[in-house]
Amino acid sequence: MRELRAALRAELGARVAVDAATLALYSTDASNYRHEPVGVVWPRSVEEAEEVVAACRRAGAPIVARGGGTSIAGNSCGPGVVVDFSRYCNRFGEIDAVNRTVWVEPGVVLDRLQAAAAPHRLRFGPDPSTHSRCTLGGMIGNNACGSHSVAWGRTADAVRSMDVLLYNGTRLTVGPDAGVPPELRKLVHDNLSLLRTELTPWSRRVSGYGLEHLLPENGTNLAKALVGSEGTCVTVLGAELELAELPRERVLAVLGFESDIAAADAVPSILPWSPLTVEGVDAELVSLLDSSRGADLPRGEAWLYVELGADTRDQALDRARALTKELAARLTGHVVLTDPKAQRQLWRIREEGAGLATRLADGSEAWPGWEDAAVPPERLGAYLREFKELMAQHGRKSVVYGHYGEGCLHMRLDFDMLSRPGLAGFRKFLEEAADLVAAHGGSLSGEHGDGQARSELLPRMYSAEMIKLFGRFKGIFDPDGMMNPGVLVEPRALDANIRVRTAPPSIDSVTFLGYPEDRGSFGQAVRRCVGVAKCRNTEGGGVMCPSYRATLDEKHSTRGRARLLTEMINGEVIRDGWRSEEVREALDLCLSCKGCLSDCPVDVDMATYKAEFYHQHYRGRLRPASHYSMGWLPMWLRVAALAPRPVNWLLKRPRLAALAKRLGGIARERDLPAFTRPFTRKRLDAGEGRKVVLWPDSFNNYFTPHVLEAAAEVLTAAGYRVVLPDKGVCCGLTWVSTGQLGVARKVLRRTLSVLKPYLDAGYLVAGVEPSCTALFRGDLKALLPDDALAAVLAGRTRTLAELVADSPLEFRPLDVPAVSQVHCHQHAVLGFEADERVLDGAGVRNSTLDSGCCGLAGNFGFERGHYEVSVACAEDRLLPALRETDPGTLVISDGFSCRTQIAQEAGREAVHLAEVLRRALPEGRA
Repeated sequence: MRELRAALRAELGARVAVDAATLALYSTDASNYRHEPVGVVWPRSVEEAEEVVAACRRAGAPIVARGGGTSIAGNSCGPGVVVDFSRYCNRFGEIDAVNRTVWVEPGVVLDRLQAAAAPHRLRFGPDPSTHSRCTLGGMIGNNACGSHSVAWGRTADAVRSMDVLLYNGTRLTVGPDAGVPPELRKLVHDNLSLLRTELTPWSRRVSGYGLEHLLPENGTNLAKALVGSEGTCVTVLGAELELAELPRERVLAVLGFESDIAAADAVPSILPWSPLTVEGVDAELVSLLDSSRGADLPRGEAWLYVELGADTRDQALDRARALTKELAARLTGHVVLTDPKAQRQLWRIREEGAGLATRLADGSEAWPGWEDAAVPPERLGAYLREFKELMAQHGRKSVVYGHYGEGCLHMRLDFDMLSRPGLAGFRKFLEEAADLVAAHGGSLSGEHGDGQARSELLPRMYSAEMIKLFGRFKGIFDPDGMMNPGVLVEPRALDANIRVRTAPPSIDSVTFLGYPEDRGSFGQAVRRCVGVAKCRNTEGGGVMCPSYRATLDEKHSTRGRARLLTEMINGEVIRDGWRSEEVREALDLCLSCKGCLSDCPVDVDMATYKAEFYHQHYRGRLRPASHYSMGWLPMWLRVAALAPRPVNWLLKRPRLAALAKRLGGIARERDLPAFTRPFTRKRLDAGEGRKVVLWPDSFNNYFTPHVLEAAAEVLTAAGYRVVLPDKGVCCGLTWVSTGQLGVARKVLRRTLSVLKPYLDAGYLVAGVEPSCTALFRGDLKALLPDDALAAVLAGRTRTLAELVADSPLEFRPLDVPAVSQVHCHQHAVLGFEADERVLDGAGVRNSTLDSGCCGLAGNFGFERGHYEVSVACAEDRLLPALRETDPGTLVISDGFSCRTQIAQEAGREAVHLAEVLRRALPEGRA
């Protein structure tokens, strides 16, 4: 491989990346498989893609085309040159609303196209659950389908023509009776009977090649035949797509059943109603998503989401009511939803299934491999019964969800992927499952392609003659087998190249944190990331992942960082363990925002993994200057508080400020906040009622003590007896974020000793700084996993809003407009619902911004070298939103970092919730 890389570098220069970090990042996709690539290239145009293919041909290197890297069958990883189209080749043409077509490049993300088509009441029909980050090129490669394929078909049904490139450099435009080589016409002519009898027109037959599209009665459409070829024949440079027309109104009927099998049995009775979707989830999947069992889910153990369209809302409702009436005897309950917000809440359960299903209710890990087999819908109930019997025989478990309307079920099973006997059981199960699907006239793949997971099993579904025909088809386009080798034709073994590994003792035996959700194992915690790549979403909302949204570099995504940590554990590409500079560099731009903890469907907690890595990486070594300045900030604040005015005077001198920043590793672009007399200099024991310790966090205590003063007044007015700890305390956050975990644990143990009398006496703890409050509610159990008092503190900690919402306090209405920026840790750990309730009660016309991370994120935005990324994170959504806000509108933000970023980059003064509520206190109580 070294010679091959040298030849590529000679051909492509710096355009091909062969460094260890990049090779590690692209060694796998969302599947069970791992292959170290020869190199990685990001073509900046389709013309450059031609140059890349030519260079690979001259160097003799195989090619693996890649979009979002979300393939779960091992379709987009392999020992070749990975050509990633997702970063640059993402242009598309004007929507032709009359002919309902559009031309796209392969790197276009589906949601971007949908947003452009929506004003024309059009959409691209197929919509896999990864729609926020999957690319059209990847969808073409795998013949993606999605939730609405029951109405609008597969990707093959929506592709009219394509611009493709062969490995030998030939560029073709293929479509209906266009671009078909003579030898391919002969292949079809000589095998008409075989093609017509074995390649049935059933819509979810995705396994193998789509040679049925080459039949004369199907228009001899080579473009459609190449859809689903998984990059094994050609490189797709562009495609003309057909768009579907949206119905004017849609309603969602949610039907409850006593079991998933009962739901499957009902499908044939639903299909005559021409639904737009018939999607299914079971109770186990629903239970994996916190707070998902809302009032909108009817009684049942399994549910079908049946979406119906019509020209008017009333017509759609009438159709839904008639359907539920017809099925009444089968149902345990039903609800018909017209509110888009309520519909989105339920769709979230279904769309995040691929991530949620990776951890079962008992905490065991579940894996792809038998992810999306499909059978004709009329056979679904019978198939599911027998499949569950097969699972029981093998002692396997899985949640059940998927595209019931087309007989396609998604199931991740709790295979043992970590031992030889486990892998042998994995193979045996897949072989028997393949035979079961074939017996029901189904397809091994119903939408995600075969990849390495299923290609070896194709002879169990197709005759030897058809398998030979597939080989001849590939040979016409790729006679030397250089396009995604080992997939579909001459396949690799389904149990080879498995990426799942246990962490060696040099990793797991020395980890500092407890990882209580992952059985104490850092390796198991890192395995949470299975590659579904929701962190690569740049179009939608949420917090995750701000640095990726700013850089669009895979290594700065949550998935990319998790992948590097996994490769560190594997020790093959990343070979120096905790000392790895590749991992340190990738984690350097992690803001520790914890957005992934809430937004990632499998609760990847990169902030915690970063803290662990930093702890290990810098053990016994000199740390960056910022770890001493901002990591030890609470101590420096106590020193500065002895004489805040002289300290402020000195730091206002430009040269002294510049020197302080340089010595402290602080960005020169940042203004240093002013110190003040701390709030804890006061004695506080006010009010009557339930007793509350007001947590004097370092940020508000030493920089904005008026926030703590306001909080004390509001809590007292709400009927609480408010006290301050009688000694100095700290949550240790700054030491955690810089990976100084030993110090953090000592600080927390001292804090617990101070709080013990209060906790023993039944006090609650009120937090006004979200990052500190979230640490008590979240990370505390990882830092002190076996400490009973720590568990009490976690259970007693409340936000200011939660305490006020739980009180009889009535505010006088302020009648003012406001926008709220939610601190990332509050979004991830605490929630914002109580804040919205109390703001509403105070007469604040609040709009909660979906603005992501502010970009400052504690020490991150102050550290030297981070300023540009910090501002870019804020410019992603927050700063533009504030510019569009009327100057007279209140800006509310509880996070000290958020308020600082808003002041320094937007020139707006943001206020804390406590300050707003103090204004709304009734007369005589302020």
